[in-house]
Amino acid sequence: MALSLGILFAGLGIVLGAFGAHALKQVLETEQLQVFETGVRYQMYHAFALLVTGVLYASFPFRQIKIAAAFFLIGILLFSGSLYAMTFLKIEGQVGLGGLGILTPIGGVFFVLGWLLLLLGVFKKK
Repeated sequence: MALSLGILFAGLGIVLGAFGAHALKQVLETEQLQVFETGVRYQMYHAFALLVTGVLYASFPFRQIKIAAAFFLIGILLFSGSLYAMTFLKIEGQVGLGGLGILTPIGGVFFVLGWLLLLLGVFKKK
């Protein structure tokens, strides 16, 4: 499952990156475009993390590895997803984000926990 999701999110990251570089560049200020690009960058990093996690699970079939993949997925959805949502809300002229910004650091925590669990899962075999 992690391999499929990694491939899906990497492909989506390429599409979103191209969309940001071409279509959004015309409608966003530089700061807003950088927020969007941060979402794409971290999505790509963690799409590759999902790919690595899927490959590692074949050699290290431990619960920590499986949970790490779930945490990378949740991190992508919360961290990158909230940055995308904030970008599109600003395009639509929404001033207040209604607490949406809190999801970004929560997603970041899931990323960090995913990496820690991946490390624990790899060391478990030793």
